[in-house]
Formats: sequence, C-alpha cells, structure tokens
Amino acid sequence: MAQTTIDGPDALRAAVGSHLGYSDWITIEQDRIDLFAAATGDHEATYLTVSLSNFFLPQIVEVTGFSMGVNYGADSIRVMAPVAVGDRVRSAAELVGASDVARGMQTTMLITIELDGSAEPACVIESISRWLL
Repeated sequence: MAQTTIDGPDALRAAVGSHLGYSDWITIEQDRIDLFAAATGDHEATYLTVSLSNFFLPQIVEVTGFSMGVNYGADSIRVMAPVAVGDRVRSAAELVGASDVARGMQTTMLITIELDGSAEPACVIESISRWLL
C-alpha cells in the first residue's frame, strides 16, 4: 500500500515540493538480473536499477481522482553508482512539478534509487507522468 495518496488535480498542485516517502528495501538477486537480461538483452544491473523505479513508485504514492495515469517518460536519468548482486536498494520520491495539460495534468517526480550503505545514490530519475481526467 502506498505511503502517500494524492486525490485529484488540486491535491497534486498542493503537493508540489513534498517528499512522498520511501519504498521497501529489496536485495538485488542474480535471478532478477538474469530475468531482466533475458527480457532486454542487457546483462548489467544498471538499467535494471532504472527500471525498478516503476516497481518502487506504487509503494510510495497513489494518485486518485483521475481516469488513468500514464508513464510519460523521463526528463533525465543519472546513474551514479553501480548496483551488484547482493546490494540492497530502495526508492525515495518527491513531487517537484505539476501542471495542467489537455485532458488532465502532468507531473514530474524526482525518484532517487538509494544504495544501502552508500552516501551516493545508485541513480536519480526525473520521471514524468500524465494523469488523465
């Protein structure tokens, strides 16, 4: 269950600048890397780490009051530290922007994938979503 629920356009606008919470920690297992490699052809954990943002975000925030939400892309993705088998990672999220668009709203969330025991995050993603009314 998400730690933060945001209901509708007014609540999205009001939540800009808010830290939304943290996901659970997970341990990166070799079988997760192998499954990712089989699906994508990428045998490194770098892009697996980026893709985990879609796994973590629903643990952190739920947006209601819209007919649907769409992953609209990313403004930037910065990979700062490698993630290896046995490492533990989790995500933090902050709502950094919300604006009106045709038929709904667009948000930007800063998603930080933290690496347990490291002062530096594994990666930071400026994730864009569209919320359709």
